[in-house]
Amino acid sequence: MPHHGNEEEHSAAAGQEPIEIRDNRRIDPETGQVRGAPGAADPVSGEEVSPVDEAHDSGDALAQAEQILNEASAGTQEQDLTAELRNDLLRLQAEYVNYRKRVERDRAVAGELAVIGVLNGLLPVLDDIDAARQAGDLAEGPFAAIATKLETVLTGYGLAPIGETGVEFDPNIHEALMQQPSAEVSVDTVQQVLRRGYRSGDRTLRPAQVIVAVPE
Repeated sequence: MPHHGNEEEHSAAAGQEPIEIRDNRRIDPETGQVRGAPGAADPVSGEEVSPVDEAHDSGDALAQAEQILNEASAGTQEQDLTAELRNDLLRLQAEYVNYRKRVERDRAVAGELAVIGVLNGLLPVLDDIDAARQAGDLAEGPFAAIATKLETVLTGYGLAPIGETGVEFDPNIHEALMQQPSAEVSVDTVQQVLRRGYRSGDRTLRPAQVIVAVPE
């Protein structure tokens, strides 16, 4: 049987590159071990092949994944906190706006009630002015001018008299003291005003006392 060493020497002597022969058998014929197993030598280099530490690599991967999850969770918590603070700010702003509107509305109502209180207090004075005018005491003179100025000022504060005749009777603004049958009317009609009433805007301060003509 020819020897491989002689072939190599012959090839080297002939100026050719030596032929390298690899043994690809799975079982090492000399040791009987499986090549590539933990602790076995590499068939080419002769170095011991170290096994891959999969547990260590898995631990690093889990640690990295846990870090990423923690960072994502922290970011989510910051977003939730920001959203919560924003909602609190919007709620406080809405409460302040509602409070301001309520204060302004209460202030307006309080001012209106104060004016109405003053007007109600002056109604007896207006009744005296009407009585004096009907008696002819305020036809002229300084008192007539004062009465006119007072009525003008009260009109500027929204006071309006209720004292028209010939209009349909309205129980919301009229107080019927007497009724008289009449063939000239088809509905209950104010025939005579005994005492004028007053209103401020849509509010009736005092109904007018009237005599009502009713259909026969």
